[in-house]
Amino acid sequence: MRLGALFPTGKARAEPVRDATAGGAYSFGSRMTPSGEVVTPTRAAQLMAVYACVRLLSESIACLPLSLYELKEDGRHVKAYNHRLYKLLHDQPNPEMTAFDFREVLMVHLLLWGNAYAQIIRNGRGDVVALYPLQPDRMRVDRDQKTGRLVYYYNHRVDEANTMKDTIVTLDPDDVFHVHGLGFDGLVGYSPIDMARNSIGMALACEKYGASFFGNGAAPGAVLEHPGTLKDPAKVRDAWNQAFRGSANANKVAVLEEGMKYTPISIPPEQAQFLETRKFQTAEIARLYRVPPHMIGDLEHATFSNIEHQSIDFVKYTLNTWICKWEQAIQRALLREDERRKYYARFNVDGLLRGDYLSRMNGYAVARQNGWMSANDIRNLENQDLIPEEEGGNLYLINGNMTKLADAGIFAGQKGRKEES
Repeated sequence: MRLGALFPTGKARAEPVRDATAGGAYSFGSRMTPSGEVVTPTRAAQLMAVYACVRLLSESIACLPLSLYELKEDGRHVKAYNHRLYKLLHDQPNPEMTAFDFREVLMVHLLLWGNAYAQIIRNGRGDVVALYPLQPDRMRVDRDQKTGRLVYYYNHRVDEANTMKDTIVTLDPDDVFHVHGLGFDGLVGYSPIDMARNSIGMALACEKYGASFFGNGAAPGAVLEHPGTLKDPAKVRDAWNQAFRGSANANKVAVLEEGMKYTPISIPPEQAQFLETRKFQTAEIARLYRVPPHMIGDLEHATFSNIEHQSIDFVKYTLNTWICKWEQAIQRALLREDERRKYYARFNVDGLLRGDYLSRMNGYAVARQNGWMSANDIRNLENQDLIPEEEGGNLYLINGNMTKLADAGIFAGQKGRKEES
């Protein structure tokens, strides 16, 4: 299904496109930063630290198993394989995308623009049959002054006679799956890139300076002095650049004639703390996305003893935030009101919290000895073949040496009477 066929429930209106940032009509002013760099989500994504954080978070959420569960009357929680949403969430939200691709794209939108949108396609009975991503920078969220309901205005570009025309499509809230990041009104999220544009602008400026520095042969500024008067100084400068500019021409031996003298005037990067500045900006971007530095390749402060705990903290305090937003957005937008009491969506993060081999084995031993895990429960978590039922694979065992405190005196009294007799 092409994008142009995604709006059977939307109403196209011929109104001018408003100049608003993604997600809503909020603005942070000019995107020109004091560093001289223009910061936009797509420009920021070209920065390696931003790209690494966005890729890590989007792929982490995309690869987690997402299932729909049903709460039975006896209190059991079972996977709702027969529900219409199970396949959409777990396998394929539309004929063109896998569940991984869908969640990865929406997470990229969330992390760069602060909002992720998808159109909900329903059948005649109102059941969800497909989900299609929408571009966040073309969406505007507003409130209808008459009804008080939210309205989604989507700028849909249509190619008519080799000419791109903008058409505003009005979407009802029931037809939009919306996950938003941190915001000030609870309705739309603000772009993390806009919120931290000065820091990202400085990182872009540092990267541009470094590229320019090495592009000029590690000598970006210098003066060629001549004791006399040159008829064509531009020709001398161009000849010098042609011979010595660029990293490929570094360390060549220059021959100066007619009393000319070369005087460098640039400040060495070490004196300007160039490398330290770049490291700090990488840490700043990791702080923006709440990502441990070692997970984006910065191992300066990482040790074997703290990496595992930092990785677990990443799941608990970073991924868990996005997981809660996704689960609650699914509950609100994709389930009918009468279904929300018995159905819910959950991401499975057990595999990310398992720890190292020794820690897992010690935990399994405690669970096995205290009767709340069987051998097959453990083997299932470790992706091993199950033990047959007749061989005791599903038995729940407890330590037989333990007894209630109230019964301890009974055994002591019985032992005393036996000794007297």
